[in-house]
Amino acid sequence: MDSGGGFTDLLQFIFMGLQRGSIYALVAMGFNIIYNATGIINFAQGEFVVLGGLMMVTLTMGFTFSIPFAFLITVLFVMAVGILMERFTINPVKNPTVLRLIIITIAVSIILEGSAMILWGKESHYMRHFSSDETFEILGATILPQTLWIIGILILIVIGFMLFFNFTMTGKCMRACAINRDAARLMGINDRKMVMLSFALSAGIGAVAGIIITPIIQMDFGRGTMLAIKGFGTAVVGGLGNSLGGLVAGILLGVIEALGAGYISSHYMDAIALLILLIVLFIRPSGIFGSSEASKLKEF
Repeated sequence: MDSGGGFTDLLQFIFMGLQRGSIYALVAMGFNIIYNATGIINFAQGEFVVLGGLMMVTLTMGFTFSIPFAFLITVLFVMAVGILMERFTINPVKNPTVLRLIIITIAVSIILEGSAMILWGKESHYMRHFSSDETFEILGATILPQTLWIIGILILIVIGFMLFFNFTMTGKCMRACAINRDAARLMGINDRKMVMLSFALSAGIGAVAGIIITPIIQMDFGRGTMLAIKGFGTAVVGGLGNSLGGLVAGILLGVIEALGAGYISSHYMDAIALLILLIVLFIRPSGIFGSSEASKLKEF
């Protein structure tokens, strides 16, 4: 009995970790998209997630829109926010340094967080599940259908963006801008347009993350900071700019967190994630799947 109970507990923690890890991987993808196009880190990424979740709550619970329609409107809304952010805070900066741009994204993050608090208040907001909210058992452990939605959407997005960056001209242009913007400009690539597109895509994927996790965790204005920290940590561990690396790192981080919370204490869950990040930075600064490009972080 003890052995069976121990296995069930382990499986339950793994399911929890897959759920959390998928969220981290989605947030990390937002970081990677902008990094691939600009070489900078957008610390407002967590606020895109919050805006996606809160807007979806408003449309589905307040205006009773259908989930597919509200999903589309929410993603477009947050993408518009991302474009406005780039147009009014990043684009006007002449001869920007990476550090200066990062400071700008931190400032925008603070503004967006304050705006979310004003518009939606300080309380947590509930949203109904995409399908059933009844758990079902797998080998004695329980899992929510919404968790399967999260994992499935993550896989589709990772595949889609890997194809986009590796097999489309626009994706290759975005990567060229990250490697050498001056050379890309000489080849006729509109680098500022690529930067704007990267912010739109990053905001869109943040919105998707917020939409799919809100039925499980509930959303409030202050969640963006921790989501950004976890997502950035995942991106660094997986290797900045590497979508597949971010996916693997997110799952690993989520499972380790869940195991730590289950077998040690939930109070140390956030500390465990940060400890893993520090260890990876000491041992392999470019990340597990990263290249030497990630060493640009040292310039900060």
